[in-house]
Amino acid sequence: MFTEKLHQAMNDQVHHEFESAYIYLSMAAYLDEANLPGFAHWMKIQYQEEVAHTFKFYDYINERGGRVELQPIGQPPIEFDSPLHVFQAALAHEQKITADINALYELALEEKDYPSQIFLQWFIDEQVEEEQNAGDIVATLKMVGDNPHAILMLDRELGQRQPPVEANAEQA
Repeated sequence: MFTEKLHQAMNDQVHHEFESAYIYLSMAAYLDEANLPGFAHWMKIQYQEEVAHTFKFYDYINERGGRVELQPIGQPPIEFDSPLHVFQAALAHEQKITADINALYELALEEKDYPSQIFLQWFIDEQVEEEQNAGDIVATLKMVGDNPHAILMLDRELGQRQPPVEANAEQA
């Protein structure tokens, strides 16, 4: 069983993960409207990943004898200036989630909750990948600027992204 403080923090992270999914779905909607289906596809896969992450926390709370307490999710941003702005916002959001996960890990250390430390290590590793992926796309978009041919080529490339195994497993 968790301490009450860690139990609440885990529930807060369920909220953060659901919020992340909602943000990415909003970004996908913007990109679909901008006629960039590959960019939108990338964000839809990101949405699926965040839902899978949510269920990892959901299941872990239950496994540890806690109760999942869902919290309201506010409206995500719906307007962006460009694909670059979308991915800059995604990178900033991933950096926020990294800080949330790190704080949760610190709390697990303070509470001497060793199972939670082990559980959270996966998320720490995942956040390195999440930030790198978004950062790489930001760098590419900065490099290509407003070149429509380059944007279309990147759109096609991003449209090839496959969902991770964990996202597929949660959808089954």
